[in-house]
Amino acid sequence: MPLDVIMPALGMTQDTGVILSWHKKPGDPVSEGDALFEVETDKAAMEVEAQGSGYLTNVTAEAGDEVPVGQVLALISETPEGSKDVPDRSSQPQSDTGTQEADPQDDAVPEGETVIMPALGMAQDAGLIVAWHKKPGDAVAAADVLFDVETDKSVVEVQAGHDGFVAALLAEEGEEAPVGDVIAIISRDKPQTPISRSLKARKAPVKTSSAPEKPTKVEEQASAPRKGPPRQHAPVSTGGRILASPKARRLAQEQGLDLSLLDQKGYPQPYHVKDLEVLEKLAKTPPSQGSALPAGRYLSAEVRSDGFDTFAAWAAQEPGLNDTSALLAGFAATSLNRKTANVALEAFGETRIYSIRGRRIGNLTQVGDDTTPDIRLRDLRFGQLTSVQMGPEDIPVISILAVENGFKLTLECHSEHIDASAAINLLSNFAGRMEQPLRHLL
Repeated sequence: MPLDVIMPALGMTQDTGVILSWHKKPGDPVSEGDALFEVETDKAAMEVEAQGSGYLTNVTAEAGDEVPVGQVLALISETPEGSKDVPDRSSQPQSDTGTQEADPQDDAVPEGETVIMPALGMAQDAGLIVAWHKKPGDAVAAADVLFDVETDKSVVEVQAGHDGFVAALLAEEGEEAPVGDVIAIISRDKPQTPISRSLKARKAPVKTSSAPEKPTKVEEQASAPRKGPPRQHAPVSTGGRILASPKARRLAQEQGLDLSLLDQKGYPQPYHVKDLEVLEKLAKTPPSQGSALPAGRYLSAEVRSDGFDTFAAWAAQEPGLNDTSALLAGFAATSLNRKTANVALEAFGETRIYSIRGRRIGNLTQVGDDTTPDIRLRDLRFGQLTSVQMGPEDIPVISILAVENGFKLTLECHSEHIDASAAINLLSNFAGRMEQPLRHLL
């Protein structure tokens, strides 16, 4: 069955996007993770990746067109010819969150405005429903928070977008729904029989044969890792930067892989998710005798201290937030932009390990010493040191020192831990949290 390529919602207030360019032509083979097109919103221009493998077909929008969020732009089909009978979904009603019509084959689903799983970032292809704020049958206003969704970077409250009543909840708390999937129905009138069902039950596949389906040729090509010599493509001038999709960059950081190793071995940029399997094998290859040790990275930043001091004074009055060292650990953990992260905090001659899930400081807990940390944080604010450079260790290390009117922050790590761009983002995120701690409450 063909996959829809839709105009994604890159922000909660975005209604349309302008197609700047297509990276694939109709009939071109497409692998999951390939950059399909570039879209511009009122805030940024970003690449949109393919969510499946096949051939790009049935393209309905050209470069320069402004397209509503949720509208189908093309299909990813099993053959280069595509589908001849494609329904015109461009005229279907769209909600403020880019909703689309529910599947008419989904029996017993009430009529009404649909609510879809929004795309909150370019690296996101699904979202975890943390909690529903409304029950089936409840009245709801457009500005009411309908549910909380967790992506790989944050937990976000999503508004209903419509006035009416909750006629159906089509996914349960704890389930992960694909971006664009209909997860709720809001009706104008109070429903007589509101429903609630799980995503798993609603999406159960129908088996037509006990024998496994034979993958198509393009699926075999897409799933196969790169073999043999590097691709022979024209070199891309990058100015020393590593070009990679946001999803590939994030997964490489989580797995401790250095994307620059692919460039060193001659694999052309940009890199996508499918290249990480090759990168993992390269990272496991032992270096030849006489090869140099991995290069170290050293970054530093200075921030004012008044924002953190004010925040710490307020937090000291709140239950569970009165440990200043724990606040620092929470800032370091959330700066990694992972679903879960562990921080080893060194302060006053002792080490404590904290774990956090999501981005909320309230989710921070102290764990046992046998927990493996992802990052080490040294709190040196009350010492006499004004500079530190001790060399990279087994995990990235951030040190906090007191300087005039603020703090000096240093990050030391091996290049094999994270690439240069990820190191810059890590220290920048931490510095931003130290200077503007209220970001954790927004």
